[in-house]
Amino acid sequence: MKTAFCTISTNSHLFKVDALFASLKEVGCSSELVCLATQAGNGSIKNGRLLRPGSIELGLVGEAIKAKHHETSDCLRWSLKPVLIRALLEEYDKVIYLDNDLFFFSLPSFLWSELDSNDILLTPHHYPRNPKENQNWLEANFKVGLYNAGFVGVNRNAKHVMDWWAECCLYRCEKSLIRGLFDDQKYLDLVPVMHGSTKILDHKGCNVAGWNVEVCKRLVDGDGSVSIDGKWPIVFIHFNGFSVRTILHGNDQLLRPHLTQYVNQLRHFKPELQEDDLWKENTLWDRVKLWAWKTLDRLKK
Repeated sequence: MKTAFCTISTNSHLFKVDALFASLKEVGCSSELVCLATQAGNGSIKNGRLLRPGSIELGLVGEAIKAKHHETSDCLRWSLKPVLIRALLEEYDKVIYLDNDLFFFSLPSFLWSELDSNDILLTPHHYPRNPKENQNWLEANFKVGLYNAGFVGVNRNAKHVMDWWAECCLYRCEKSLIRGLFDDQKYLDLVPVMHGSTKILDHKGCNVAGWNVEVCKRLVDGDGSVSIDGKWPIVFIHFNGFSVRTILHGNDQLLRPHLTQYVNQLRHFKPELQEDDLWKENTLWDRVKLWAWKTLDRLKK
């Protein structure tokens, strides 16, 4: 069985790809590592295989997506996820897509085993869901999506689902509360409904992030390691801007050593990097989302 982890990046963020792929190698991963860069250029990666525009068959839908968006736009990267997965399934038996700001702390070989008996793997956001307080988080499940599009695992039996997802992304890749859309991500809510052989991972050590501090409790085990709910070891953390800020601001303190390890790895490929650089780029959008949710709450009352 040939397996591959893949990601998509602009040239400016290839250093994150290097850190992601280095983390996979350090935990003992033997799968192939593939990155699609959305731009032409001279950038390279130290680990894995780098694809450039024109070096992969995108198909009619992929080419239409590429023509629709600028080469550095977020929407292009997000919309090309199912296109890249679908193309790689012609070469590999199983493919797992990863956002480039993920980082691994233990061997994920069980994920490939899950794809023996399931065609698709998804990870829930595990947003807080208390209807009595902080209801913005409860509602986020329905506005942003139940599953995080930063991780999607697929085998060859689900090629048609990737084709469908790509068509959806070509239709619209936008944030729209009125339409019930959230970029490429909200479409994933339909996947378990339309394809029965979909596994929603119950391993809470996968896709650990700032948004699931409440539901996925961080605990210190007897050996000093951090686990989730005292049951699941941390497999990978999603170090997007929100997660990094949550750790640095003291709201997810047990993951501070993990962030330090991630930053140290990033600095191998970008020595001038500062921790604050990892969260400031997303601050405006986070604030806009919070303002929108609170405003809608006030209008409903």
